Amino acid sequence: MSRSGYYRWRKRPESRRSIQNKRLNAHIKAIYKKHKGRYGSPKITDELRDKGFRISKNNVARRMKAAGLRSIVKRRYRVTTDSKHSHPVADNLLNRDFTAAEPNTVWVSDISVPQQAA
Repeated sequence: MSRSGYYRWRKRPESRRSIQNKRLNAHIKAIYKKHKGRYGSPKITDELRDKGFRISKNNVARRMKAAGLRSIVKRRYRVTTDSKHSHPVADNLLNRDFTAAEPNTVWVSDISVPQQAA
């Protein structure tokens, strides 16, 4: 690249598309903050269309990803324990006393999930 070409490029005014993109990104960030980060690309797209923008959901999603914006999704509570069953429940014979007087009288195990090596 020539030196004169570089300086000509530096003095060139900002393009219309670049200005529109900055304006659009500012609107996306404003809507995202207005809704406390709970809106994702579909809802932000709907709001932008209500404001008169012609834009696709994928375009908004791509711009949000580039800006590091992700919607906050609250996971639903899921019941994993069924305490109201008719199955027999084993008695707590050890009562958290894991000491053994002689071999083969007390057996214990660990049911926790092992951590994966990184």
